[in-house]
Amino acid sequence: MIFSRKAFWASAALAAGLFASAALAADIKVSAPWSRATVRGATVGVGFLTIENKGAEPDRLLGGTSDVAEKLEIHETRSEGGVMKMRELPQGIEIKPGQTVVLKPGATHLMLVGLKAAMFPGGVVHATLNFAKAGPIAVDLPVEGFGATGPIAAPPPAEPPQISY
Repeated sequence: MIFSRKAFWASAALAAGLFASAALAADIKVSAPWSRATVRGATVGVGFLTIENKGAEPDRLLGGTSDVAEKLEIHETRSEGGVMKMRELPQGIEIKPGQTVVLKPGATHLMLVGLKAAMFPGGVVHATLNFAKAGPIAVDLPVEGFGATGPIAAPPPAEPPQISY
């Protein structure tokens, strides 16, 4: 059977979406994970997701590990004096009880440092996030296209055919 490139990437993106379901450990829920494609030779990549603390105690995202990078750090982008600056948050980020934190472009995000290979659309970045209390949480970040601003939603399931007698 012969597949076109477009069909291959479409089926890969759908499969990645199926594996991108929410991860839950203790009282921390991780959802809507995604990453952005990189060019060959890039040394850094990014990851984004939503973290919800459903517990009664604060927790802290400290960093993590990934199969595609030497390090996974927490970074913040902010405007200082009209200039956008990015810096590592070595203490991670706190997620207070009942709080939802969104890691997104132009704000707090995951920084994949020391990429071992380029990240291509339709691929998946396997990562483990380390939380102070919840411990490690495995998450898959589907790789979206260059310049993507959010994850591509999986199409809704097809409705079963209506049969009348």
